[in-house]
Amino acid sequence: MSEKNTKKLNRRAFLKNTALLSGSVALLPTVLTSCDDDGDLPGLPGSFGFLEGVASFDPSQSSVILWSRYTPLLTEAGDAAIRWEVAENRAFSPVLKSGSLSASAANDYTLSVDVTGLTPNKKYFYRFQNELSQVKSVVGETLTLPAAGQVSSVKLAVVSCANYQTGLFNVYGAVAESEADVVVHLGDYIYEYGRGEYGANPATAALNRGHLPTVEVISLQDYRIRYKQYRSDKQLQKAHQLKPFICVWDDHELANNAYIDGAENHQPNEGSFSQRKQNAQQAWHEYLPARVASKDKIFRRFDLGGLANLLMLDTRLLGRDKQLDYADYYGSGNVFNAAAFAAAWLNPNRSMLGTEQRAWLASALASSSAKWQVLGSQVLMGKMYLPAELLALVAQLASGGATPALLAQYTALATALIAIKIRLQQGDPTVTPAERARVETVLPYNLDAWDGYPAEREKLYAAATGKKLISIAGDTHNAWYNDLTDASGRKVGAEFACSSVTSPGFEALFGGNTAAAQSFAQSNQLLINDLNYLDASQRGYVLAEFTATTATSQWRYVASITAESTTTTTGKVVSEA
Repeated sequence: MSEKNTKKLNRRAFLKNTALLSGSVALLPTVLTSCDDDGDLPGLPGSFGFLEGVASFDPSQSSVILWSRYTPLLTEAGDAAIRWEVAENRAFSPVLKSGSLSASAANDYTLSVDVTGLTPNKKYFYRFQNELSQVKSVVGETLTLPAAGQVSSVKLAVVSCANYQTGLFNVYGAVAESEADVVVHLGDYIYEYGRGEYGANPATAALNRGHLPTVEVISLQDYRIRYKQYRSDKQLQKAHQLKPFICVWDDHELANNAYIDGAENHQPNEGSFSQRKQNAQQAWHEYLPARVASKDKIFRRFDLGGLANLLMLDTRLLGRDKQLDYADYYGSGNVFNAAAFAAAWLNPNRSMLGTEQRAWLASALASSSAKWQVLGSQVLMGKMYLPAELLALVAQLASGGATPALLAQYTALATALIAIKIRLQQGDPTVTPAERARVETVLPYNLDAWDGYPAEREKLYAAATGKKLISIAGDTHNAWYNDLTDASGRKVGAEFACSSVTSPGFEALFGGNTAAAQSFAQSNQLLINDLNYLDASQRGYVLAEFTATTATSQWRYVASITAESTTTTTGKVVSEA
């Protein structure tokens, strides 16, 4: 058969021939009577086609990356020729842009194309089609970013931390239905753990969402299977189908608490870390394409209608020094070596960003005239400094030791410290120097966040002098609203940090007792100077809106991750001017 005639082969004939060639004669009546003109094949559920849906990424004023993945029939040999089309209406009349791609095993049959020459601030429709069988994808919707002066506001849905085996992706469904223009995903799009490990729980066991592959992912094939599982979720597919995404990775796209050349969850018997990192980054780019020159450098900027300068950072893999650990500074007699810890913690050379990214960030901040400088930072930037004597108890809670006795001990100590702090705020002259020291001797509770790299944070704040700075962050699974203050206590900006899609927050420390979790949140709000709001028990997202005068954050939460529902409630609304 000639190439010309092959391309003219219609879909019905293609299905008939491939079925006969494979000996699947019994399937023919079902296949032939189930096909319709839209490319849906109910008679072959999950057998071939664009099973992971469609997606769009990295919108600019004139371009957007379109994505899909094609699963070939078992009888399709070699690469698959795929046509993509873009139009200004759902009927694709006329087709505005089009072209051909090749889906191959080399990139796990994923497809991506950076479509250029588009009009700013415009909605577009797109689809993919197999040129041989004519099977079509669903129709996706995307948009280009506005140019300066075209809009009065831009809305971002900010999400992170979606563990498939922890529960339903209701948050993604809610985001799909929201008024957000663009979704900013701050990482932990997948989790690397095996089935039954972190995130698995009795409440979601009946949902049949155990991880695939069943083992911890290490090889390129492992990572690809895990991404395919996550992208099989209908609510995540809907969010990608209806909204363009801007993504960065955090640690779980590779391994827990990763840094430049290692990770807490990578062991010597798991092979080369550098090879695992390469595998993880390749799979990430196959499923979450980004407009970058180098696959290991994902920092980039987006102009949001002249209102905000969105700077997406890599605070995880590119330049991060290994995290400090308090346990390393306890000597004989279990005495904490405060001087040694302070020397390491305040080391001016410790970095999260690396030299190249830090220089890029400083230049990007200096050259922007936008009202808002928005940092897409995986981890919390605000200072979460707790009274030092509380840290040991918090560490015990975090390690799963939330016994009634420990909870009572924590509550009593926190209550006593709060009482001292209130007296200080009220100007009580009877507060003793010893009491003052108890609440003013503080240390960061999370050394994996920006708190573990305070010298570089000061360099960032200095580079942003005179700018309106907003940090959007994820990673913690809890919702936060923080002041950003420099070493002198001067406010330099604010932080809108989102809860998780499914991963457990502080409520997990209290056996799911939300009342205890919220009491814990309230005590932290009173004890931590820069913390204005903390929700420690709900799953959701941040809707951040930027105008010429204000930056507003809404913390939205779903009711459950065990029963399907996209209804949300709003926990708090704040505005920065």
